[in-house]
Amino acid sequence: MAKQIIRIATRESLLALWQAEHVKKRLESLYADIQVELVKMTTRGDQILDRTLSKVGGKGLFVKELEVALLEGRADMAVHSLKDVSTQLEAGFELVAVLEREDDHDALVSEHFDTLEALPKGAIVGTSSLRREAQIRALYPHLTVKPLRGNVQTRLNKLKQGDYHAIILAAAGLKRLALSHEIKQILPYDVSLPAVGQGALGIEILSSRQDIRALLKPLICPITTACTSAERKVSTLLGGSCQVPLAAHATHKDGQLFLQALVAMPDGSRVVKADAWAPVDQAEHLGETVAQQLIQLGAKEILECQLS
Repeated sequence: MAKQIIRIATRESLLALWQAEHVKKRLESLYADIQVELVKMTTRGDQILDRTLSKVGGKGLFVKELEVALLEGRADMAVHSLKDVSTQLEAGFELVAVLEREDDHDALVSEHFDTLEALPKGAIVGTSSLRREAQIRALYPHLTVKPLRGNVQTRLNKLKQGDYHAIILAAAGLKRLALSHEIKQILPYDVSLPAVGQGALGIEILSSRQDIRALLKPLICPITTACTSAERKVSTLLGGSCQVPLAAHATHKDGQLFLQALVAMPDGSRVVKADAWAPVDQAEHLGETVAQQLIQLGAKEILECQLS
């Protein structure tokens, strides 16, 4: 009997392909009667490398073409880095599975320096993220932060060419690509609070595909789902996008979630932070609580200043 073919839409970067292959292996190990194929494509986010994401439409540029493949029936599911997925999907699409999280820290990579503290005045730090930029500027105003786009290998090559003294990348991507040896420093949360959903994989389908939803159920990680639900609620309520330096990160301990979040000016001149605990089954309520704390501390004024 012929196997059922399931198609995964994915970007063509090495990291995206690793993520899609990871899901493929998981599914094929669960179901002997299916064969998983990858539908590879290049997105607008991959093509535009001369401008920061905040200036060309945001992280959604990495997702749109994959959603079109779902709509046109060329793919049955799309695998994303969860931090690239909007908290408000268009009608007809659904995020149905969040997988277990990899290391969610940011990481310092440098040829000559082992820590952020060791970087001298005027040293150039590369990052694609306003969130990272704002936090670095707030804590290390003597450093120069410059934009850095491209896939992981492209960014590492720019560092090795001497364009930057150090760069900041997600630890998860480096570890998934067997590049842990490049990490000089894992940045603690009080130095660089991660992006919403950082380190987690999300799988998107058409809401009508109940058959695919059922296949994916065993891949769901309940704890990662709860943590990222709290984080994504903060982003939803504050209108988070890559145009806004916003961070939110939740951890789990003994049935409780601890959520930290911040909103900042891109230059680091103002940063507001909030945190709270709640039972794991109240993840979205926890996100609402922390978002309201940030609003009371002036987060809306900071966001309005940037978006005006």
